[in-house]
Amino acid sequence: MAFKPFTLTNETLEAQKEALLELLRENEAKIEELLAQPQKSYASFVSPYQMMSEEVGYLFTPISHLNYVCNTPETEKVYNELLPPLTEYSTKLSQNEDIYRAFKEILASEGETLHEAQKKVLSDAILSFELSGVGLEASKKKRLAEINLKLSELTTAYAQNLLKATESYELLVEDEEAVKALPKSDLDAAKVEHDGKTLYRFTLQQPSFIAFMTYSPDRKLKERLYKAYTTRAPENEALITQILALRAEEAELLGFENYAQLSLETKMAKSPEDVIDFLTRLAHKAKPQAKKELAELQKFANENGFEGELAAWDIAYWSEKLKIATLDVADEAYKPYFGKEQTVAGLFSFLHKLLGITFVKVDTPVWHESVEVFDLEIGGKKQARIYVDLENRKGKRGGAWMNDWVTHHETLEGERVLPIAFIVGNFAPATQNTPSLLRPDDVVTLFHEMGHALHHMLSTVKEPSVSGINGVEWDAVEFPSQFLENFAYEKEVLQQFAKHYQSGEPLPDEMIEKLKNAKNFESAMGMLRQVEFALFDMKIHMAKYDAADVQRILDEVREEVSVMKPPAYNRFQWGFSHIFAGGYSAGYYSYKWAEVLSADAFFHFVDQGIFSDNVAGAYLSEVLQKGGSRGAMESFVAFRGAEPDVDALLRLNGIEV
Repeated sequence: MAFKPFTLTNETLEAQKEALLELLRENEAKIEELLAQPQKSYASFVSPYQMMSEEVGYLFTPISHLNYVCNTPETEKVYNELLPPLTEYSTKLSQNEDIYRAFKEILASEGETLHEAQKKVLSDAILSFELSGVGLEASKKKRLAEINLKLSELTTAYAQNLLKATESYELLVEDEEAVKALPKSDLDAAKVEHDGKTLYRFTLQQPSFIAFMTYSPDRKLKERLYKAYTTRAPENEALITQILALRAEEAELLGFENYAQLSLETKMAKSPEDVIDFLTRLAHKAKPQAKKELAELQKFANENGFEGELAAWDIAYWSEKLKIATLDVADEAYKPYFGKEQTVAGLFSFLHKLLGITFVKVDTPVWHESVEVFDLEIGGKKQARIYVDLENRKGKRGGAWMNDWVTHHETLEGERVLPIAFIVGNFAPATQNTPSLLRPDDVVTLFHEMGHALHHMLSTVKEPSVSGINGVEWDAVEFPSQFLENFAYEKEVLQQFAKHYQSGEPLPDEMIEKLKNAKNFESAMGMLRQVEFALFDMKIHMAKYDAADVQRILDEVREEVSVMKPPAYNRFQWGFSHIFAGGYSAGYYSYKWAEVLSADAFFHFVDQGIFSDNVAGAYLSEVLQKGGSRGAMESFVAFRGAEPDVDALLRLNGIEV
């Protein structure tokens, strides 16, 4: 089957919107036809029902994707216009008792003859129906629909407020002393002509913000930029209160004590208390080392001319200097070895050696000239297609992510449909003088997102609802991504691609060794930062809170966990899009939860040799190809032969067990 091309543009947005609205109407009529069948079976009811959802994704995913990677008033308008009908459509389906009963009857009558993936489709769907309030009385069901619609509007507004606030701010710097220590590529990107003068423009976009905070010695300007970053989108404070109230009400309607309990129904973790215990254990293990790391940083700064106590906006600058002094690892020294093109090619080479995947570049329509497209082949046979969009630009949402467009599955006619994925980053763009050059952390990010993409693209499951990342518990979905990123600094991997973009010289062995040693630089402080976010997220979803409560809980978590207290004006929650505009509400802990799986799996590879055919074969067949067709723990044990060891995560971070 030929791959579906990405042909959507601003000019065709309206037509695609109308096609999607028509599809929703057709699907509603099809559902009535399916329900009218006197005898319903998996083949006659469940399979066509799944395909309807897949077809909606065919049309809507490109619209939402374009809105995030090439945001314009047109994309925003169409995206926002589609949210209400899509929410109404999905809510109707999720609360349709006739569909729910049909699924239960089919599982009861055919459960003995269905294969594993089909049974998982049914059990997942039945749970989803129950969590959507299918059994509620009419008035409660109506209220739940209203809540879902309002939450969709509020979370979208939160994301758009954040995007606009990020894009609207700029810091213009005239003083050469404030910027002369910045890497040349970052200076070139920041340089602007204004009223006949050369100035340097810094924004709240990640590459620009990080560069200035890491290399500029000007504390006053850094605090100004830091304050702008940590007080972005104040409009979101009111939205947070509304979002939390609606989530709490949703949980209560569905019979849960709080939203955290509701969230965990579809995750590996069993209770909010289990999650808090898990995170608290990590914090208590990491905090003594984190205190030592901060004390070492303070001592180093004072010995090198800094007076007084370090503040939050000083950390990146002095950490970079300490890293250079003690480990001789500076981003600027490494970036020339990580040109975007050769790094991507090197990642592909590594994956070929590890898993037998070949990437073949193809010429097909894209949404921006910097996007590249590749087909994946295994054993000479096409398996998937991936779009790679890595450079920062105006109108593109910050951060990095993988988006799945087409899922591997089999059509009703028995035809195999191959998957398509997008990976998106915000790395420093190419300039007239230099190609896009990646920081070592960017290389890790690239590996991470490719791990997600492989989980989606290498599925061999025929049922779309549990193929690839579909059907995978939320706290396990980060496992393949974190697993792959662990290889980014391994010598055998870096030797595949780390070459100077001008001279072609390979990254010297001693620099590779320093980079690997530096991987755990200030790792305990980094762990506490993630634990802080995760504890905050879980705790604010365990009751109904207003904005003042949210700030109080954040302060309490910081008091318990943090070693570097931020200034009182810091409003981190206004920009915490993962939980207020993404899918991580009462689930941010899943990064750390999945890291346990990924650390244990990584050491299984390392301890037996990275390129072990047996280990790689088991990982491919038992984890990647199985997708969500069975429980994540079952897949992990089938691959590893044992349940994961929590201490593997501490070992990976160089923290004493």
